[in-house]
Amino acid sequence: MGITKTEGFRAKITDTARVFKALGHPARFAIIEFLVQNPSCICNEIVDQIPLAQPTVSRHLAELKNAGLIKGTIEGKNICYCINEKRWAALKNVLDQLKIPKTNKTQSCLKQ
Repeated sequence: MGITKTEGFRAKITDTARVFKALGHPARFAIIEFLVQNPSCICNEIVDQIPLAQPTVSRHLAELKNAGLIKGTIEGKNICYCINEKRWAALKNVLDQLKIPKTNKTQSCLKQ
């Protein structure tokens, strides 16, 4: 069994893991941060903000788009990117479900 085996896990879990994997690179996180501050921008604007070559930035954009975190639309010769708000809302919902209650008495490792 390889460490990348995903069979047997619920679709929601594998999908969420894929999103976190997409966010696991500093360039991708920087792109998301930039898009939050600039709700709709052209790829060249992103390239100007990220200290990587244009093809590398484009690859990171593709990873974020494949994970559903951003959307891209073609405008002439340019691609305009923005945050996929529905996807982020769904991700926030998943994270909210993971909150551990402050009075969780089953956590024996917290006893001192």
